[in-house]
Amino acid sequence: MVDLDWKSKMVSSGVPTASPKLSNKPRVSFPSPIRTSDISPASSSACSSYEHYLRLPELSKFWISRDFPNWKNESLIKPALQALEITFRLISVVQADPRPYANGLEWRRRLESLTSNEIELIALLFEDGEEAAETRGTVPIVDISTSNGVLARDGSSVEVWKLPGSKPFVSRTSEGSFLPRLVTWQKSEDMASKIVFSIECAMRRCPFTLGLGEPNLAGKPLLDYDLICRPSDLHSLKKSPSDHINLENQVLFTTRQILEAWIRVSRELHTRIGDRIDGQDFGKAASDCWLLERIWKLLAEIEDLHLLMDPGDFLRLKNKLAIKASSESEAFCFRSKGLIEITRASKDLNRKVPAILGVEVDPKGGPRIQEAAMKLYHGHQDGDSGRIHLLQALQAIESALKRFFFSYRQLIMIVMGSLEMKGNRGMVSVDSTDALSHIFLEPTYFPSLDAAKTFLGDFLHYDPGVVTVNGSNGTVRAKH
Repeated sequence: MVDLDWKSKMVSSGVPTASPKLSNKPRVSFPSPIRTSDISPASSSACSSYEHYLRLPELSKFWISRDFPNWKNESLIKPALQALEITFRLISVVQADPRPYANGLEWRRRLESLTSNEIELIALLFEDGEEAAETRGTVPIVDISTSNGVLARDGSSVEVWKLPGSKPFVSRTSEGSFLPRLVTWQKSEDMASKIVFSIECAMRRCPFTLGLGEPNLAGKPLLDYDLICRPSDLHSLKKSPSDHINLENQVLFTTRQILEAWIRVSRELHTRIGDRIDGQDFGKAASDCWLLERIWKLLAEIEDLHLLMDPGDFLRLKNKLAIKASSESEAFCFRSKGLIEITRASKDLNRKVPAILGVEVDPKGGPRIQEAAMKLYHGHQDGDSGRIHLLQALQAIESALKRFFFSYRQLIMIVMGSLEMKGNRGMVSVDSTDALSHIFLEPTYFPSLDAAKTFLGDFLHYDPGVVTVNGSNGTVRAKH
């Protein structure tokens, strides 16, 4: 049972202890604790086949390589840049599709949106790195202002700019990236040009830009994109073992590589979130958590690209690739060990709540964490804003995670049929729950935060006259 005598323990925070009609208040029952072992990957053979199909072991070598010892964020940003580069390749695959029945218009719209969201996330990752003292100025860049307007002979420097009152500089463009090629291809010119200008806009708060052909009117230094991303080596992995089946294979193959690259970014971000919470840098941890929430939404956007695949061609490909779930735990997404890992890591963020609130878990099961959360939400003491933002972001991650799996379940039903979602068990009932449903239907990962808001909201409902005089000092008074 919940200790309803919480108000007597909140005198020090300034919350009035008078309680109107406590007996009429709703009872709150807490859900059972979340067990991260409830979600597990598919069979080892299914996971191995998935990794072999995507050439994931070879991709992973790019992600784990450390080419810049002084750049602390390399492991976080490199897979994000490579995901963007693979997206450029997917654009070329879709634009080159000769099938008259392919939904080219919607593909262009979706890929423009996806690319824009990826660029925004990458810009935010760079901005965060430049704000932190330990990572500021460590990104490998090329200072184009030192060239005095001389064009290099390697083919990567293509334009000379001169701003009034300044030295001329060379606007370099990546040699290996697909984007500059898309700009010169008639079928993708308008789409690629839009992407180029979105880079210019997204990177406006960074002290450098990507160097993918954007105008760079500010004359900022350029990221050494080819050295970091290694697009030529990355695109050497564009051939799938099953390309001979049909054209949808290359779309599926490339889309899943993008997904896995962002899953890798998420893994690295989880590690940094944990480090920042342990170091009590709650403001920075909150910023990372909001980024993580956006990545979960991005993963759902990537998965939704499968909706545009031709049903007949995809089902033929599915049959050839033996993509068939023999049980509920073998849904196609469960073959990604990385996805399982970040799902568990996002759930396990609930273990950080006591440290964020500065209390220990009551071994007797009392509402100690709930009471600390209520004081935090109501008090607004100096220095509390970082904790509040962090707790809000943690619950936002939960929402995005559950939304991802709900969306994925609907996607499987649309693309493969409802039997695939149920592990081909033969009969599907409306109220039956499968492995995917268990994820988005399970109780909240943060029951104490949920209870704190429930009780605080109920208290303020019965005591509407209690208002804060100053949101920063947490003093309260009652209206007369």
